[in-house]
Amino acid sequence: MKNSSCLVVFSGGQDSTTCLHWAMKRFKDVQAIFFQYGQRHQKEECAAHLIADLNKIKLHTFPLDFFKHLGGNALVNSNIPIEANSQELPNTFVPGRNLLFLTCAASFAYNEGIQDLITGVCQTDYSGYPDCRENTIKSLNQTISLGLNKDFTIHTPLMHLNKAESVRLAVQLKAMDSLRHSHTCYEGVYPPCGNCPSCLLRAKGFKEAGIIDPLLPKVN
Repeated sequence: MKNSSCLVVFSGGQDSTTCLHWAMKRFKDVQAIFFQYGQRHQKEECAAHLIADLNKIKLHTFPLDFFKHLGGNALVNSNIPIEANSQELPNTFVPGRNLLFLTCAASFAYNEGIQDLITGVCQTDYSGYPDCRENTIKSLNQTISLGLNKDFTIHTPLMHLNKAESVRLAVQLKAMDSLRHSHTCYEGVYPPCGNCPSCLLRAKGFKEAGIIDPLLPKVN
């Protein structure tokens, strides 16, 4: 399978790190792209560069602070407390983020001669974000291919995996060393706050998989 190039939409988080290792098993040339979208903290970018360097992956970084100027959600406005509401989308939902990320990634990939894009979106264990759903990605895949007049494929290795299954996949892919440097916490702190929806979901996955999260400090 290692006979072509791919571009990973990379945030330095748990899911995109697992996808990076998935790509490294299947493609000869793996590149990654990180978007500075005005996120709540810079820990993500630090993690992305560290993991890319660790795996000798070329990481492209682009500013995309359109979302910061839009505001309205807790991931681009640190003055908004992070909240999860079971009755509606959480206030960490950044409208259109994955749509724009993948479209911009495809534009970059076009000039690089890359037709395979990889993203860590998942509709099994997630926060209800509509741009993480399979039907959204399939539709976007078709739109990008038509709009750029090139046959792109958007790969979603984690789409139908729960967090425990994605942790087990990471173990199979030998991604634990990279996950030790990944960043998931919405609050941008280390050790992780353990209370935000992202921390809780990550902890749940590792617990159900019966595996110790390499990100957490070792307890003597």
